[in-house]
Amino acid sequence: MKEILAFDNVRLTYHTKRGEVTALNELTFSLREGEFAAMIGPSGCGKSTVLSLAAGLLKPSEGTVTLSGSVGYMLQRDELFPWRTIEKNLYLPLEVQKKNTEEKRERARELAAKYGLSGFLKSYPSQLSGGMRQRAALIRTLVSEPELLLLDEPFSALDYQTRLLVAADVSRILRSEGKTALLITHDISEAISLADRIFVLTARPARLLAAHETDFASTDPLKRREEPRFSAWFETLWRELNP
Repeated sequence: MKEILAFDNVRLTYHTKRGEVTALNELTFSLREGEFAAMIGPSGCGKSTVLSLAAGLLKPSEGTVTLSGSVGYMLQRDELFPWRTIEKNLYLPLEVQKKNTEEKRERARELAAKYGLSGFLKSYPSQLSGGMRQRAALIRTLVSEPELLLLDEPFSALDYQTRLLVAADVSRILRSEGKTALLITHDISEAISLADRIFVLTARPARLLAAHETDFASTDPLKRREEPRFSAWFETLWRELNP
């Protein structure tokens, strides 16, 4: 299966007023086409730094980062422009990339209709719930047709119930579109419910502690939480993060 993203012995060092700090050290992992992976680790270990490297926003001090294709980035907040309608927000990547053709706009409208937003295209972000805004943000990201989706704790600003529903929604959309995704999260349960593979990082400087392939019968995050294996996975990952 084609590799979309690969880190090979990546080390990242940066300088502060207090001196040199190593954020990542000898980090090696890869992500396969069509795979939904999650990355967890102690707070401050460098998870978001991994996404910055994957997106090309940072360059490694040592080692290599190989990306096959384009990248879409979904942040903790939806970042929809409040003065633009949902429809105009969906067209924003097309405007930035100078691909704002009627064919591309029609594709954006088709995605909106497919995932339940066609009735809200003329609405403004303030008129939508938090969950619907995140759905709109994801569709906006998909409009540019990226090969890899980078998800930087995209549900953390939502209340717990909405978070569960939006996570399930995002999973359904990404799997339906056949996208490859890397989710950064501090929530063990979220990683288990969503991911095909889970990468566990050590404390800073982060390196790969473990890589697990989940073994659930369903890809539905809500159904996974009901499976007997869920608690066993939680215990395994908890012990790795808290030795």
